[in-house]
Amino acid sequence: MGLLFDSFWRAAVGCLLPRVLALSLLPLLLIAALALGWGYFYWNAAVLGMRSLLDASALVSSLWRWMQESGLGDVVSVLAPLLVVLAVAPVLVVLSLLVVALLMAPALVPWVAARRFPDLERKKGGSFMASVAWSIGSTLLALVALVLSIPLWFVPPLVLVLPPLIWGWLAYRVLAFDALAEHASRQERQEIFRRHRSSLLGIGIITGYLGAAPGILWASGAVFAAAFLILVPLAIWIYTLVFAFSSLWFTHYCLAALQRLRAEAPRARPLPGMDRPREA
Repeated sequence: MGLLFDSFWRAAVGCLLPRVLALSLLPLLLIAALALGWGYFYWNAAVLGMRSLLDASALVSSLWRWMQESGLGDVVSVLAPLLVVLAVAPVLVVLSLLVVALLMAPALVPWVAARRFPDLERKKGGSFMASVAWSIGSTLLALVALVLSIPLWFVPPLVLVLPPLIWGWLAYRVLAFDALAEHASRQERQEIFRRHRSSLLGIGIITGYLGAAPGILWASGAVFAAAFLILVPLAIWIYTLVFAFSSLWFTHYCLAALQRLRAEAPRARPLPGMDRPREA
């Protein structure tokens, strides 16, 4: 637990530094461009498609008609954009994490290592291509899990549990690998994953819930539709800042765990006769 809290406060302080704040803007530019481009070309079609799905059900249509006759107005015009946002948001989150893994983590890990672990030997147990393949494979698995879990989101408690759990698993897989790729050997990385699996997954789940916080900005479909150009970049920047915090937390934790693991290794004993004085 000491290692967990120590790495937490170090990551929190690191997020306030100008270097990290500047790095958090780089993925924002790319993700914001993707979000704005998707919104420009597909927003109207997505909303119309969602509205058609809602109107296709006789039961749902009766409910909308009853709510409209009760003076609640056109509920579908508010609900359809909100459901589109809820469907797109997890994809943006996963894409943001992938961008962080590919752009931010390679910059933050050497920075933390140089400041705190300058004497830690680099055994290069994971290449850049291995990191990319690991990130893409883990991201695809997370996307499949997100899609398969969507029907369960309509059960009130599960919508608050499943997405952060999936995000936490993905963060644990991607960011812990990147934190150890340069300094740990393959055997050391596997040993750290085995020893600290629960703590690393816990870090991922905690940061997963932190990453869900920007969803407050999307609580109202009407407000989202009116302030699309403001809320999307702001929410994604918060996401990327949370991801930067996650990367720093995993890096501090994993490199400290690696340092402790190597300190446990028995020192090589001198060969017989090496400590005897030489004869004249």
